[in-house]
Amino acid sequence: MGPPRAPARTVLFQRERTGLTYRVPALLPVPPGPTLLAFAEQRLSPSDSHAHRLALRRGTLAGGSVRWGALSVLGSAALEEHRSMNPCPVLDAGTGTVFLFFIAVLGHTPEAVQIATGRNAARLCCVSSRDAGLTWGSARDLTEEAIGGAVQGWATFAVGPGHGIQLPSGRLLVPAYAYRVDRRECFGKICRTSPHAFAFYSDDHGRSWHCGGLVPNLRSGECQLAVVDGGRASSVLYCNARSPLGRRVQALSTDEGSSFLPGELVPPLAETAWGCQGSIVGFPAPPPSRPPGEGWAVGPRRPPHPARLCPGVQEPPAEGTGEPRGGQVPEGPFSHPQCRRDGPGQPGPGPGVGGDKGPCTLALPATPATLPQSPTWLLYSHPAGLRARLHMGIRLSRAPLDPHSWTEPWVIYEGPSGYSDLVSIGPSPVGALAFACLYESGARTSYEEISFCMFSLREVLENVPSGPRRPHLGDKPQCRPF
Repeated sequence: MGPPRAPARTVLFQRERTGLTYRVPALLPVPPGPTLLAFAEQRLSPSDSHAHRLALRRGTLAGGSVRWGALSVLGSAALEEHRSMNPCPVLDAGTGTVFLFFIAVLGHTPEAVQIATGRNAARLCCVSSRDAGLTWGSARDLTEEAIGGAVQGWATFAVGPGHGIQLPSGRLLVPAYAYRVDRRECFGKICRTSPHAFAFYSDDHGRSWHCGGLVPNLRSGECQLAVVDGGRASSVLYCNARSPLGRRVQALSTDEGSSFLPGELVPPLAETAWGCQGSIVGFPAPPPSRPPGEGWAVGPRRPPHPARLCPGVQEPPAEGTGEPRGGQVPEGPFSHPQCRRDGPGQPGPGPGVGGDKGPCTLALPATPATLPQSPTWLLYSHPAGLRARLHMGIRLSRAPLDPHSWTEPWVIYEGPSGYSDLVSIGPSPVGALAFACLYESGARTSYEEISFCMFSLREVLENVPSGPRRPHLGDKPQCRPF
Protein backbone atom coordinates (compact mmCIF):
# COMPACT_ATOMS: atom_id res chain seq x y z
CA MET A 1 0.00 0.00 0.00
CA GLY A 2 1.48 3.34 -1.08
CA PRO A 3 1.01 6.71 0.59
CA PRO A 4 -2.66 7.72 0.88
CA ARG A 5 -3.99 9.85 -1.93
CA ALA A 6 -6.79 12.36 -1.39
CA PRO A 7 -9.62 12.41 -3.94
CA ALA A 8 -10.10 15.50 -6.10
CA ARG A 9 -12.58 17.98 -4.65
CA THR A 10 -14.93 20.63 -5.99
CA VAL A 11 -15.97 23.64 -3.91
CA LEU A 12 -19.76 23.97 -4.11
CA PHE A 13 -20.43 26.66 -1.52
CA GLN A 14 -17.98 29.40 -0.55
CA ARG A 15 -18.04 32.16 2.05
CA GLU A 16 -18.61 35.54 0.46
CA ARG A 17 -16.94 38.87 1.16
CA THR A 18 -20.20 40.19 2.57
CA GLY A 19 -19.91 37.59 5.38
CA LEU A 20 -22.55 35.29 3.86
CA THR A 21 -21.48 31.82 5.00
CA TYR A 22 -22.54 28.28 4.09
CA ARG A 23 -22.55 25.56 6.71
CA VAL A 24 -24.09 22.19 7.64
CA PRO A 25 -24.02 20.16 4.37
CA ALA A 26 -26.48 17.47 3.34
CA LEU A 27 -26.28 15.27 0.25
CA LEU A 28 -28.86 13.07 -1.45
CA PRO A 29 -28.59 10.99 -4.65
CA VAL A 30 -31.84 10.77 -6.61
CA PRO A 31 -32.19 8.26 -9.48
CA PRO A 32 -31.85 7.97 -12.37
CA GLY A 33 -28.28 9.04 -13.06
CA PRO A 34 -28.25 9.81 -10.21
CA THR A 35 -28.99 13.48 -9.73
CA LEU A 36 -27.11 14.76 -6.67
CA LEU A 37 -28.81 17.28 -4.41
CA ALA A 38 -26.31 19.23 -2.28
CA PHE A 39 -27.88 21.33 0.50
CA ALA A 40 -26.42 23.79 3.00
CA GLU A 41 -27.49 26.44 5.46
CA GLN A 42 -27.03 29.97 4.16
CA ARG A 43 -26.03 32.18 7.09
CA LEU A 44 -25.49 35.91 7.42
CA SER A 45 -22.38 35.09 9.47
CA PRO A 46 -20.78 31.84 10.73
CA SER A 47 -22.87 31.97 13.93
CA ASP A 48 -25.80 29.58 14.40
CA SER A 49 -27.97 32.50 15.46
CA HIS A 50 -27.41 34.12 12.04
CA ALA A 51 -28.67 31.18 10.01
CA HIS A 52 -31.09 32.38 7.35
CA ARG A 53 -32.31 30.05 4.59
CA LEU A 54 -31.42 26.73 2.95
CA ALA A 55 -29.44 26.65 -0.31
CA LEU A 56 -29.25 23.96 -3.00
CA ARG A 57 -27.03 22.97 -5.90
CA ARG A 58 -28.12 20.17 -8.25
CA GLY A 59 -25.53 17.97 -9.90
CA THR A 60 -25.80 15.52 -12.78
CA LEU A 61 -23.51 12.50 -12.58
CA ALA A 62 -22.21 11.24 -15.93
CA GLY A 63 -19.04 9.44 -16.93
CA GLY A 64 -17.46 9.59 -13.51
CA SER A 65 -17.83 13.37 -13.09
CA VAL A 66 -20.56 15.72 -11.90
CA ARG A 67 -21.83 18.81 -13.68
CA TRP A 68 -23.20 21.24 -11.10
CA GLY A 69 -25.95 23.81 -11.62
CA ALA A 70 -26.11 27.26 -10.09
CA LEU A 71 -26.83 27.88 -6.42
CA SER A 72 -30.48 28.47 -5.56
CA VAL A 73 -32.05 29.58 -2.28
CA LEU A 74 -35.11 27.56 -1.25
CA GLY A 75 -37.53 30.35 -0.42
CA SER A 76 -40.42 27.99 0.36
CA ALA A 77 -38.38 26.10 2.97
CA ALA A 78 -39.09 28.66 5.68
CA LEU A 79 -41.58 29.87 8.27
CA GLU A 80 -42.20 33.56 8.77
CA GLU A 81 -39.96 35.13 11.45
CA HIS A 82 -37.98 31.87 11.72
CA ARG A 83 -34.56 30.89 10.43
CA SER A 84 -34.16 27.59 8.55
CA MET A 85 -31.51 25.15 9.82
CA ASN A 86 -30.28 21.53 9.63
CA PRO A 87 -31.20 20.32 6.13
CA CYS A 88 -32.05 16.61 6.22
CA PRO A 89 -33.34 15.13 2.93
CA VAL A 90 -34.81 11.66 2.43
CA LEU A 91 -36.04 9.96 -0.75
CA ASP A 92 -39.13 7.79 -1.05
CA ALA A 93 -38.01 5.45 -3.82
CA GLY A 94 -41.55 4.18 -4.34
CA THR A 95 -43.00 7.56 -5.29
CA GLY A 96 -39.84 9.42 -6.30
CA THR A 97 -40.62 12.15 -3.78
CA VAL A 98 -37.82 13.96 -1.98
CA PHE A 99 -38.69 15.23 1.50
CA LEU A 100 -36.38 17.97 2.78
CA PHE A 101 -36.70 18.20 6.56
CA PHE A 102 -35.35 21.14 8.54
CA ILE A 103 -35.99 23.01 11.75
CA ALA A 104 -37.36 26.54 11.76
CA VAL A 105 -36.06 28.44 14.80
CA LEU A 106 -37.77 31.60 16.03
CA GLY A 107 -35.78 34.78 15.42
CA HIS A 108 -32.15 34.61 16.50
CA THR A 109 -32.67 32.41 19.56
CA PRO A 110 -29.48 30.32 20.03
CA GLU A 111 -29.72 26.66 20.92
CA ALA A 112 -27.76 27.29 24.13
CA VAL A 113 -30.41 29.75 25.33
CA GLN A 114 -33.17 27.20 24.70
CA ILE A 115 -31.23 24.61 26.68
CA ALA A 116 -30.54 26.99 29.57
CA THR A 117 -34.14 28.17 29.84
CA GLY A 118 -35.96 24.99 28.84
CA ARG A 119 -38.00 26.98 26.30
CA ASN A 120 -38.06 25.40 22.88
CA ALA A 121 -38.02 27.79 19.89
CA ALA A 122 -37.78 25.16 17.11
CA ARG A 123 -40.45 23.82 14.76
CA LEU A 124 -40.27 20.61 12.71
CA CYS A 125 -40.81 21.43 9.02
CA CYS A 126 -40.42 19.89 5.59
CA VAL A 127 -40.85 20.71 1.93
CA SER A 128 -41.13 18.14 -0.84
CA SER A 129 -40.18 17.79 -4.50
CA ARG A 130 -41.44 15.33 -7.13
CA ASP A 131 -38.95 16.38 -9.85
CA ALA A 132 -35.57 15.66 -8.23
CA GLY A 133 -35.26 19.08 -6.63
CA LEU A 134 -36.19 21.31 -9.58
CA THR A 135 -39.27 22.66 -7.79
CA TRP A 136 -40.41 22.52 -4.17
CA GLY A 137 -43.78 22.75 -2.48
CA SER A 138 -44.71 24.95 0.45
CA ALA A 139 -43.46 24.25 3.95
CA ARG A 140 -45.36 21.87 6.23
CA ASP A 141 -45.14 22.49 9.97
CA LEU A 142 -45.22 18.96 11.39
CA THR A 143 -44.48 19.83 15.03
CA GLU A 144 -47.93 19.10 16.44
CA GLU A 145 -48.52 16.07 14.23
CA ALA A 146 -45.17 14.33 14.78
CA ILE A 147 -44.26 15.42 18.33
CA GLY A 148 -47.42 16.71 19.97
CA GLY A 149 -47.35 17.29 23.71
CA ALA A 150 -43.95 15.63 24.12
CA VAL A 151 -42.30 18.83 22.90
CA GLN A 152 -43.29 20.46 26.21
CA GLY A 153 -40.70 18.24 27.89
CA TRP A 154 -37.93 19.22 25.46
CA ALA A 155 -35.68 22.26 25.78
CA THR A 156 -35.07 22.06 22.03
CA PHE A 157 -34.66 19.56 19.21
CA ALA A 158 -33.31 19.27 15.66
CA VAL A 159 -33.15 16.88 12.72
CA GLY A 160 -29.98 15.31 11.28
CA PRO A 161 -28.21 17.08 9.87
CA GLY A 162 -27.36 15.05 6.77
CA HIS A 163 -29.47 12.48 4.95
CA GLY A 164 -32.34 10.26 6.08
CA ILE A 165 -32.94 6.71 4.84
CA GLN A 166 -35.69 4.40 3.63
CA LEU A 167 -35.92 0.86 5.00
CA PRO A 168 -36.71 -2.24 2.89
CA SER A 169 -40.21 -2.17 4.41
CA GLY A 170 -40.76 1.28 2.89
CA ARG A 171 -40.53 3.15 6.19
CA LEU A 172 -38.93 6.59 5.87
CA LEU A 173 -36.60 7.61 8.69
CA VAL A 174 -35.32 11.09 9.55
CA PRO A 175 -32.55 11.14 12.22
CA ALA A 176 -33.05 13.65 15.02
CA TYR A 177 -32.12 14.55 18.59
CA ALA A 178 -33.82 16.33 21.47
CA TYR A 179 -32.63 17.99 24.67
CA ARG A 180 -34.93 16.45 27.23
CA VAL A 181 -35.65 18.43 30.39
CA ASP A 182 -34.79 16.03 33.21
CA ARG A 183 -35.32 18.41 36.16
CA ARG A 184 -36.95 21.83 36.43
CA GLU A 185 -37.16 22.25 40.21
CA CYS A 186 -34.18 24.52 40.91
CA PHE A 187 -35.57 27.84 42.18
CA GLY A 188 -37.58 28.27 39.01
CA LYS A 189 -34.68 27.40 36.69
CA ILE A 190 -33.75 24.35 34.68
CA CYS A 191 -31.59 21.97 36.70
CA ARG A 192 -30.69 19.39 34.10
CA THR A 193 -31.15 18.59 30.44
CA SER A 194 -29.73 15.73 28.40
CA PRO A 195 -29.47 15.21 24.62
CA HIS A 196 -30.86 11.99 23.15
CA ALA A 197 -30.89 10.75 19.55
CA PHE A 198 -34.05 9.32 17.97
CA ALA A 199 -35.86 9.25 14.60
CA PHE A 200 -39.01 10.56 12.98
CA TYR A 201 -40.69 8.00 10.73
CA SER A 202 -43.44 7.60 8.15
CA ASP A 203 -45.10 4.38 6.96
CA ASP A 204 -47.40 5.98 4.38
CA HIS A 205 -44.97 7.58 1.91
CA GLY A 206 -44.66 10.79 3.89
CA ARG A 207 -48.35 11.61 4.30
CA SER A 208 -48.02 11.42 8.10
CA TRP A 209 -45.04 11.46 10.45
CA HIS A 210 -44.43 10.11 13.93
CA CYS A 211 -41.82 10.42 16.67
CA GLY A 212 -39.81 7.38 17.75
CA GLY A 213 -38.41 6.73 21.20
CA LEU A 214 -35.21 8.37 22.44
CA VAL A 215 -31.93 6.51 22.94
CA PRO A 216 -32.54 5.89 26.63
CA ASN A 217 -29.20 6.21 28.38
CA LEU A 218 -26.03 7.84 27.04
CA ARG A 219 -25.99 11.45 25.92
CA SER A 220 -26.33 11.40 22.14
CA GLY A 221 -27.04 14.22 19.73
CA GLU A 222 -26.65 14.82 16.00
CA CYS A 223 -26.91 11.41 14.39
CA GLN A 224 -27.29 9.36 11.24
CA LEU A 225 -28.81 5.95 10.54
CA ALA A 226 -27.99 2.83 8.52
CA VAL A 227 -29.42 -0.66 8.11
CA VAL A 228 -26.97 -3.38 9.14
CA ASP A 229 -27.09 -7.15 9.43
CA GLY A 230 -27.77 -8.27 12.97
CA GLY A 231 -27.13 -11.99 12.51
CA ARG A 232 -30.81 -12.61 13.08
CA ALA A 233 -33.79 -13.29 10.87
CA SER A 234 -33.93 -9.60 9.98
CA SER A 235 -31.57 -6.65 9.90
CA VAL A 236 -31.31 -4.01 12.57
CA LEU A 237 -31.16 -0.24 12.46
CA TYR A 238 -27.82 1.27 13.48
CA CYS A 239 -27.55 4.81 14.88
CA ASN A 240 -24.21 6.63 15.20
CA ALA A 241 -24.41 9.86 17.21
CA ARG A 242 -22.31 12.77 18.39
CA SER A 243 -21.75 12.79 22.14
CA PRO A 244 -20.08 14.96 24.81
CA LEU A 245 -18.48 11.83 26.31
CA GLY A 246 -15.24 11.88 24.30
CA ARG A 247 -16.33 9.05 21.99
CA ARG A 248 -19.19 8.53 19.55
CA VAL A 249 -22.29 6.67 20.74
CA GLN A 250 -23.92 3.84 18.79
CA ALA A 251 -27.38 2.41 19.44
CA LEU A 252 -29.43 -0.32 17.77
CA SER A 253 -33.12 -0.61 17.02
CA THR A 254 -34.91 -3.90 16.38
CA ASP A 255 -38.26 -2.26 15.56
CA GLU A 256 -37.22 -0.04 12.64
CA GLY A 257 -36.57 3.07 14.73
CA SER A 258 -39.76 3.07 16.80
CA SER A 259 -37.43 2.71 19.80
CA PHE A 260 -33.74 2.20 20.51
CA LEU A 261 -31.91 -0.18 22.80
CA PRO A 262 -29.46 1.41 25.26
CA GLY A 263 -26.46 2.95 23.52
CA GLU A 264 -22.77 2.27 24.03
CA LEU A 265 -19.58 4.21 23.47
CA VAL A 266 -17.48 3.45 20.37
CA PRO A 267 -13.85 3.51 21.61
CA PRO A 268 -12.08 3.97 18.23
CA LEU A 269 -14.29 6.90 17.22
CA ALA A 270 -12.96 9.81 19.25
CA GLU A 271 -14.74 13.14 19.19
CA THR A 272 -12.91 16.37 18.58
CA ALA A 273 -12.79 18.90 21.40
CA TRP A 274 -16.38 20.21 21.79
CA GLY A 275 -17.52 17.43 19.42
CA CYS A 276 -18.56 17.47 15.77
CA GLN A 277 -21.27 16.00 13.59
CA GLY A 278 -20.31 12.89 11.61
CA SER A 279 -21.86 10.82 8.82
CA ILE A 280 -22.35 7.11 8.16
CA VAL A 281 -23.48 5.07 5.17
CA GLY A 282 -24.13 1.34 4.95
CA PHE A 283 -23.49 -0.83 1.89
CA PRO A 284 -23.25 -4.52 0.92
CA ALA A 285 -19.85 -6.03 1.68
CA PRO A 286 -17.87 -7.08 -1.42
CA PRO A 287 -17.63 -10.80 -2.17
CA PRO A 288 -14.79 -12.25 -0.07
CA SER A 289 -13.66 -14.51 -2.91
CA ARG A 290 -12.45 -11.68 -5.14
CA PRO A 291 -8.70 -11.74 -5.94
CA PRO A 292 -6.66 -9.15 -4.02
CA GLY A 293 -5.62 -7.50 -7.28
CA GLU A 294 -9.21 -6.49 -7.94
CA GLY A 295 -9.34 -4.26 -4.90
CA TRP A 296 -11.46 -6.43 -2.63
CA ALA A 297 -8.72 -7.53 -0.25
CA VAL A 298 -9.83 -6.76 3.27
CA GLY A 299 -6.81 -7.88 5.25
CA PRO A 300 -6.86 -9.57 8.65
CA ARG A 301 -9.92 -9.15 10.81
CA ARG A 302 -10.96 -9.81 14.34
CA PRO A 303 -14.30 -11.47 14.91
CA PRO A 304 -16.99 -9.09 16.04
CA HIS A 305 -18.09 -8.92 19.63
CA PRO A 306 -21.39 -10.65 20.29
CA ALA A 307 -24.24 -8.24 19.63
CA ARG A 308 -24.88 -6.56 22.97
CA LEU A 309 -28.26 -5.19 23.84
CA CYS A 310 -26.94 -2.90 26.55
CA PRO A 311 -24.11 -0.38 26.74
CA GLY A 312 -20.58 -1.42 27.61
CA VAL A 313 -19.88 1.89 29.33
CA GLN A 314 -22.55 4.04 30.88
CA GLU A 315 -22.68 7.65 31.84
CA PRO A 316 -23.03 9.07 35.34
CA PRO A 317 -25.78 11.58 36.04
CA ALA A 318 -24.80 14.99 34.71
CA GLU A 319 -24.44 18.11 36.79
CA GLY A 320 -25.31 21.58 35.56
CA THR A 321 -26.76 22.77 32.29
CA GLY A 322 -23.63 23.24 30.22
CA GLU A 323 -24.03 26.96 29.53
CA PRO A 324 -21.66 28.46 26.94
CA ARG A 325 -18.45 30.12 27.97
CA GLY A 326 -18.21 33.82 27.41
CA GLY A 327 -16.85 34.98 24.08
CA GLN A 328 -17.21 31.62 22.35
CA VAL A 329 -18.63 31.67 18.82
CA PRO A 330 -21.30 28.98 18.41
CA GLU A 331 -20.37 26.31 15.86
CA GLY A 332 -23.37 24.17 15.12
CA PRO A 333 -26.20 22.62 17.11
CA PHE A 334 -24.08 21.57 20.21
CA SER A 335 -23.07 25.27 20.51
CA HIS A 336 -22.51 25.02 24.27
CA PRO A 337 -19.33 23.48 25.73
CA GLN A 338 -18.73 19.84 24.96
CA CYS A 339 -16.39 17.15 26.21
CA ARG A 340 -12.70 18.02 26.39
CA ARG A 341 -10.28 15.18 25.82
CA ASP A 342 -7.78 16.71 28.22
CA GLY A 343 -10.27 17.00 31.08
CA PRO A 344 -9.71 15.27 34.41
CA GLY A 345 -13.00 13.39 34.54
CA GLN A 346 -14.16 10.37 32.62
CA PRO A 347 -17.48 8.52 32.46
CA GLY A 348 -17.90 5.67 34.86
CA PRO A 349 -20.16 2.65 35.08
CA GLY A 350 -22.99 4.35 36.93
CA PRO A 351 -26.58 4.54 35.74
CA GLY A 352 -27.40 6.78 32.81
CA VAL A 353 -29.89 9.61 32.63
CA GLY A 354 -32.51 7.35 31.13
CA GLY A 355 -33.05 5.31 34.29
CA ASP A 356 -30.84 2.35 33.38
CA LYS A 357 -31.16 -0.68 35.61
CA GLY A 358 -27.42 -1.18 35.95
CA PRO A 359 -24.12 -1.38 34.11
CA CYS A 360 -23.08 -4.14 31.75
CA THR A 361 -19.68 -5.80 31.71
CA LEU A 362 -17.29 -4.31 29.18
CA ALA A 363 -15.93 -7.20 27.12
CA LEU A 364 -12.27 -7.19 26.08
CA PRO A 365 -11.41 -7.65 22.40
CA ALA A 366 -11.80 -11.17 21.14
CA THR A 367 -8.87 -13.29 20.05
CA PRO A 368 -8.11 -12.93 16.31
CA ALA A 369 -9.68 -15.69 14.24
CA THR A 370 -11.09 -16.27 10.79
CA LEU A 371 -14.84 -15.76 10.79
CA PRO A 372 -17.30 -14.84 8.04
CA GLN A 373 -17.45 -11.12 7.39
CA SER A 374 -20.61 -9.15 7.97
CA PRO A 375 -22.78 -8.80 4.83
CA THR A 376 -23.09 -5.10 5.67
CA TRP A 377 -20.18 -2.68 6.00
CA LEU A 378 -20.21 0.94 7.14
CA LEU A 379 -18.24 4.03 6.18
CA TYR A 380 -17.93 6.97 8.57
CA SER A 381 -16.76 10.53 7.91
CA HIS A 382 -15.59 12.88 10.67
CA PRO A 383 -12.65 15.19 11.37
CA ALA A 384 -9.63 13.16 12.49
CA GLY A 385 -8.24 15.90 14.76
CA LEU A 386 -8.59 15.37 18.49
CA ARG A 387 -8.33 18.95 19.76
CA ALA A 388 -9.70 20.83 16.76
CA ARG A 389 -11.82 20.23 13.67
CA LEU A 390 -9.03 19.19 11.34
CA HIS A 391 -8.40 16.63 8.57
CA MET A 392 -11.59 15.06 7.20
CA GLY A 393 -11.23 11.30 7.63
CA ILE A 394 -13.01 8.24 6.26
CA ARG A 395 -13.14 5.08 8.39
CA LEU A 396 -14.41 1.60 7.56
CA SER A 397 -16.16 -0.99 9.72
CA ARG A 398 -16.45 -4.55 8.41
CA ALA A 399 -18.41 -5.69 11.50
CA PRO A 400 -20.80 -2.83 12.40
CA LEU A 401 -22.16 -4.44 15.58
CA ASP A 402 -18.65 -4.56 17.02
CA PRO A 403 -17.85 -1.07 18.37
CA HIS A 404 -14.11 -1.88 18.18
CA SER A 405 -14.17 -2.76 14.47
CA TRP A 406 -13.42 0.69 13.00
CA THR A 407 -10.17 1.26 11.13
CA GLU A 408 -7.91 4.26 11.47
CA PRO A 409 -8.96 7.10 9.14
CA TRP A 410 -8.05 7.74 5.54
CA VAL A 411 -7.66 11.52 5.48
CA ILE A 412 -9.31 12.86 2.33
CA TYR A 413 -8.67 16.55 3.15
CA GLU A 414 -5.73 17.98 5.08
CA GLY A 415 -6.73 21.08 7.00
CA PRO A 416 -9.70 22.58 8.85
CA SER A 417 -12.86 20.56 8.25
CA GLY A 418 -16.14 20.04 10.06
CA TYR A 419 -19.61 18.69 9.29
CA SER A 420 -20.02 16.18 6.46
CA ASP A 421 -22.50 13.95 4.66
CA LEU A 422 -21.53 10.66 3.07
CA VAL A 423 -23.64 8.74 0.50
CA SER A 424 -23.38 5.76 -1.85
CA ILE A 425 -23.84 6.64 -5.53
CA GLY A 426 -23.61 3.23 -7.20
CA PRO A 427 -20.89 1.63 -9.35
CA SER A 428 -17.85 3.68 -10.35
CA PRO A 429 -16.55 3.70 -13.97
CA VAL A 430 -14.19 0.82 -13.05
CA GLY A 431 -17.04 -1.20 -11.55
CA ALA A 432 -16.35 -0.75 -7.83
CA LEU A 433 -18.98 0.77 -5.56
CA ALA A 434 -18.63 4.57 -5.43
CA PHE A 435 -19.30 7.10 -2.69
CA ALA A 436 -19.58 10.86 -2.44
CA CYS A 437 -18.83 13.14 0.49
CA LEU A 438 -19.95 16.74 0.99
CA TYR A 439 -17.97 18.39 3.79
CA GLU A 440 -17.04 21.68 5.40
CA SER A 441 -13.47 22.75 4.67
CA GLY A 442 -11.14 25.72 4.58
CA ALA A 443 -7.58 27.02 4.82
CA ARG A 444 -7.90 28.75 8.19
CA THR A 445 -11.33 27.74 9.50
CA SER A 446 -13.71 24.89 8.73
CA TYR A 447 -16.55 27.16 7.62
CA GLU A 448 -14.89 28.89 4.66
CA GLU A 449 -16.38 26.53 2.08
CA ILE A 450 -18.24 23.28 1.47
CA SER A 451 -16.43 20.79 -0.77
CA PHE A 452 -17.58 17.73 -2.72
CA CYS A 453 -15.55 14.65 -3.63
CA MET A 454 -16.09 11.13 -4.95
CA PHE A 455 -14.15 7.92 -4.35
CA SER A 456 -14.61 4.19 -4.82
CA LEU A 457 -14.62 1.34 -2.33
CA ARG A 458 -11.45 0.18 -4.05
CA GLU A 459 -9.78 3.46 -3.01
CA VAL A 460 -11.07 3.09 0.54
CA LEU A 461 -9.58 -0.40 0.83
CA GLU A 462 -6.29 0.82 -0.64
CA ASN A 463 -5.99 3.71 1.80
CA VAL A 464 -7.39 2.64 5.18
CA PRO A 465 -5.30 0.32 7.37
CA SER A 466 -6.08 -3.34 6.77
CA GLY A 467 -7.53 -4.04 10.21
CA PRO A 468 -9.33 -2.28 13.06
CA ARG A 469 -7.50 -0.22 15.63
CA ARG A 470 -6.65 -2.42 18.61
CA PRO A 471 -7.98 -0.95 21.87
CA HIS A 472 -5.99 -1.45 25.06
CA LEU A 473 -6.82 -1.27 28.72
CA GLY A 474 -5.71 2.35 29.04
CA ASP A 475 -7.74 3.46 26.04
CA LYS A 476 -10.52 5.23 27.91
CA PRO A 477 -12.39 8.36 26.87
CA GLN A 478 -11.08 11.40 28.72
CA CYS A 479 -14.06 13.66 29.20
CA ARG A 480 -15.66 16.16 31.52
CA PRO A 481 -19.44 15.63 31.55
CA PHE A 482 -21.25 18.93 31.14
